[in-house]
Amino acid sequence: MNAKTSSSLPSSPGGSKAEDELRERIAVELAVPVRESVKWLASEVAALHGDAVLGVLFYGSCLRKKTDEGVLDFWIIVDDYRSAYKKPLLALVNPVAPPNVFFVEREYPAPPGSQGTNEKSSALRTKYGVIDREDFAKGNSLRSRHPYIWARFAQPARLVLCRDQEARSYFAETIAGAVITLVGCLLCQLPQRDGLFRFSLKAFWYEAFRRTYDTERRPEAAESILNLYHEDEARYDAVATCAIKILAEQGHFASATEHPHAFAVEIPNHRAQKRRWTRMRSYARALGLIRLLKTAFTFGDWVPYVLWKLERHTGRKIELTERQRKHPFIFAWPVIIPLLRKRNLR
Repeated sequence: MNAKTSSSLPSSPGGSKAEDELRERIAVELAVPVRESVKWLASEVAALHGDAVLGVLFYGSCLRKKTDEGVLDFWIIVDDYRSAYKKPLLALVNPVAPPNVFFVEREYPAPPGSQGTNEKSSALRTKYGVIDREDFAKGNSLRSRHPYIWARFAQPARLVLCRDQEARSYFAETIAGAVITLVGCLLCQLPQRDGLFRFSLKAFWYEAFRRTYDTERRPEAAESILNLYHEDEARYDAVATCAIKILAEQGHFASATEHPHAFAVEIPNHRAQKRRWTRMRSYARALGLIRLLKTAFTFGDWVPYVLWKLERHTGRKIELTERQRKHPFIFAWPVIIPLLRKRNLR
């Protein structure tokens, strides 16, 4: 980005109309209530990190599908890593390709007074990340070096737990930055004609989802990507429109002309931005391997989880020998490496 790049939206009054609208939209979206089961599990995992917790964000497929089946995706944002852990080693590795990722399963209690009815306790699972507020803000900003964070939080999320009003403002501002960063990094990947990038918002979001999934070696069918957009077209069009206007106001775009559900945008340094995305993609893929190694450490017994994910997303039954299960880093690579090459491992 050029010299006018800012790390986030201004938090003080006096911002542009588009900035205010985007921040307000994100704040309202974050505040939408969630299921009691989700709130309960978020409280359970937040308690593992004590007073360091600034807030808990809920996102992903279980949010979109409104179901507790599968694994709920949370991110816990903390003040700092040292105060978030009892084990110093976890704090030491957290800044390396953050977040640290953990897997927790809890038995959700049956509602009071349900004895003798069909309502029973149920198992809830979460794969949650821990990241401090500084790394989270940077990862959602135009200063980020990879899309791992902003690609997630440019999509809808819920702020399940939050410390106070100052924290709410922080989350609204930071997550608004994720949308701006996604638009700023990926709009130049669209086809150019007559010196302008002319596109529908539907085409933009399709390309944005496709490219960010690709950086994590996550194969998604075109239909699945389009369904993600169609689930909340009005939301995606509204936040992208705000972001385009903001980037134009800040000088990242030379011009941005709005049409019904479409734009024509002039980007003076688009070749440099294309090269930057190529570097970001390579860097993100390298970090993905580091995260895989970190997850094996933070998950504990990670092999059953990985096999469950593989079976869910590939439709294939993956069998490991007893030796591969006991020593996956030594003997499981003949199974894992081919799956990485085929882009079937998330």
